[in-house]
Amino acid sequence: MYDIIIIGGGPAGLTAALYARRADKNVLVIEKETFGGQITFSPKVENIPGFSELSGNEFAEKLVEQVIGQGADFESCEVQKIIDGEIKTVVTDSGEFESKAVIIATGAKHRTLGLPGEEALIGEGISFCAVCDGAFYRNKTVAVVGGGNSALQEAILLSDLAKKVYVIQNLDFLTGEQKLQEQLRSKENTEIICDTVLSEYKSQDGEITGIIIKNQSSGAESEITVDGVFLAVGLVPQNEYFKDVIELDGYGYAVSDETCKTKANGIFTAGDCRTKRIRQVATAAADGAVAALAACDYIDSL
Repeated sequence: MYDIIIIGGGPAGLTAALYARRADKNVLVIEKETFGGQITFSPKVENIPGFSELSGNEFAEKLVEQVIGQGADFESCEVQKIIDGEIKTVVTDSGEFESKAVIIATGAKHRTLGLPGEEALIGEGISFCAVCDGAFYRNKTVAVVGGGNSALQEAILLSDLAKKVYVIQNLDFLTGEQKLQEQLRSKENTEIICDTVLSEYKSQDGEITGIIIKNQSSGAESEITVDGVFLAVGLVPQNEYFKDVIELDGYGYAVSDETCKTKANGIFTAGDCRTKRIRQVATAAADGAVAALAACDYIDSL
């Protein structure tokens, strides 16, 4: 039996493992996909404290090596449910594991459009974060897909860097706040295209060269040359398997307090899967540290 099982091997989960091991707790990290999380898809990252720049994969490798060096155990499998009790049972597709406490750090996936070739272009022209990747498109042309607050904020930020910013919205109108709409419309290098969907990516040598867009009313298609595409069509938190043991908000995010504690004793949450405003590597790592220390306090109080 483990002291702490951490579900999710991204920056939040790995930081939690680091802090828990340094508190002399035995730890298991379970990850169903790639240890390191979504940051591994970023070819260059410039907003991680202590590094002027490095690839997301390099950062993930350093973090994994650090946690391995601290003595954490790792399992590559998918968690199917948590059986709550004084002892927690984490049921996976490869068996069951027991622990005194659990930290859910499953993250939130960016919603994609599901178009052919899309997955291969993530990190090669398709991005989800202007704060992270906007500087790579300085004086270039980009498209932002979406019309809500997140999309408008992305487009406004990009308009200060890029030569041209297209905003592609499937509805007849933007759904973001009026103030953001006014701010975006004041930018001379932005163009808002409503009632339109992105229907196809154009690429060469594995990199984005343009997009095909389709007007939903007329059915007319046209091609736009762009260097990058920023998708801002929502996030999908990975909490579905835990809805019976923790509280989720209306969007599926884990509800927790500032100590990352959920409503279930001994179950904590960290990173992009929990209710919070800012979702960045730095805030994920902070959550991991907070959740681990709270879990250690809980175990010590038993």
